Amino acid sequence: MELKRVVVTGMGALTPLGNTIDGYWNGLINGVSGAAPITLFDASKFRTRFACEVKNFEPTDYLDKKEARKLDRFSQFALVASDQAMKDAGLSKDTINPDRVGVVLGSGIGGLITFQNEVAEFAKGDGTPKFNPFFIPKMILDIAAGHISMRHNLRGPNYAVVSACASSTNAMIDALTLIRLGKADIILTGGSEAVISEAGVGGFNAMKAMSERNDDPATASRPYDKDRDGFVMGEAAGVLVLEELEHALARGAKIYCEIVGGGATADAYHITAPHPEGLGAKNVMLAALKDAGLDVTAVDYINTHGTSTPLGDIAEVKAILDVFGEHAYKLNISSTKSMTGHCLGAAGVIEAIACIKSVVHDIVPPTINHFTDDPELDPNLNFTFNKAQERVVNVALSNTFGFGGHNACIIVKKYK
Repeated sequence: MELKRVVVTGMGALTPLGNTIDGYWNGLINGVSGAAPITLFDASKFRTRFACEVKNFEPTDYLDKKEARKLDRFSQFALVASDQAMKDAGLSKDTINPDRVGVVLGSGIGGLITFQNEVAEFAKGDGTPKFNPFFIPKMILDIAAGHISMRHNLRGPNYAVVSACASSTNAMIDALTLIRLGKADIILTGGSEAVISEAGVGGFNAMKAMSERNDDPATASRPYDKDRDGFVMGEAAGVLVLEELEHALARGAKIYCEIVGGGATADAYHITAPHPEGLGAKNVMLAALKDAGLDVTAVDYINTHGTSTPLGDIAEVKAILDVFGEHAYKLNISSTKSMTGHCLGAAGVIEAIACIKSVVHDIVPPTINHFTDDPELDPNLNFTFNKAQERVVNVALSNTFGFGGHNACIIVKKYK
């Protein structure tokens, strides 16, 4: 069976750098930090008091007031990003075969804010169960995909994917597979995450996973810098319209790029720490390259997982050197988490969007906040420190890794 080719025909995003694709991309190439003191709750007693929030987001600017109240923040984000993507792709209820269009969306945690607030409210009482009837439908991970399908009358495959911070990349790989196999013509895919809350920040603080650089939030996310001290929490949503090539051509759709491969592996090592030699990361890049039918020399840019944690950054670089050998020194490597923070289950899709825009515009966004070289990292690698670089980007690869040892990788290519 010959696999069908899959292209990207629409994009939408809400990010800490901007609430549109253009706003996000402009922030990236200009090296803007999305980190600032937390406004979503009183963080004054927390060890980390800053994050990369989505800014200037008022749900009723996009959604009916009654509808917005029934949605957790992560679902609100997902709906807005899906609206943008559908519009960008030139799709509407009247122009699609609804049975051939699906939704596959990822989230690492889902409706944590709803869960936290409902349980806290219950705890204030005398034990009598008084819960909002929308508690469960607001909280569950799959509900964002469900709402997107109902909003746009999409009756094809519809489900959620959860693999911690690899969730939206795994969702995109599933969407790619469904279209390749002829199960759908179009899939809306990506992910959404919104857990900047007492439970989210407090929980990650308890793990000692996050930066505590409260005196200088804007420079706290420092991938590959010697003084990095943990990740900065972010929130975001991104939705791509993946479409079977012939279907896109038949309707005259604009095509951003082709999705040519994906891979998924496990570290099988530790619940939170990466394999010290980057074994799972190495294997997932090799799997994606094999799936894409590409040699390592075809890759021009890697958007790394690069969370700014002491162990994770080193392990991923070891994996890159193992996979790419001498070609590693011809690559541009960057971590856009230096600007967006780590958007958890939504990280994969917004970083895939960064790769897509790099392929379209031949610009590599930077790794900002580099001040001191890490002696454990090869100084001859091009980490695209502090300033975007122009170069031809025919092929870009995006890595995302999650707690539990989940690894996912997706590859995008200029459409020809």
